[in-house]
Amino acid sequence: MNIEELHLFCIQKVGATDSFPFDNKTLVFKVFGKIFALVDVEDYDGINLKCDPTYALELRERYAAVIPGFHMNHKHWNTIQFFNDVDDQLLKELINHSYQLVYNGLPKKIRDENPLG
Repeated sequence: MNIEELHLFCIQKVGATDSFPFDNKTLVFKVFGKIFALVDVEDYDGINLKCDPTYALELRERYAAVIPGFHMNHKHWNTIQFFNDVDDQLLKELINHSYQLVYNGLPKKIRDENPLG
């Protein structure tokens, strides 16, 4: 998945925004102000995604491309390295998983006002 496809996939989600809050190369996707994905647009070689801790460990054991989250809490975040053994379909599933985890953690009022459909 190239950067344009990834951007479109992430930004079309309910409540999703993108910005560069840390520097001019780390693109951050948020859902109602909470981060669900980070990607380096200059060294486009991976993406950080939130993950259920048990599932995170399973993914790391199964795929060489999945490692503990770079500069993130290793229990709750994975880095998915592109151009390895994770295909676009699985990558989309992992992005959706991250988004859903963060969305589910939002206050009920926000979720009620912005249902996923």
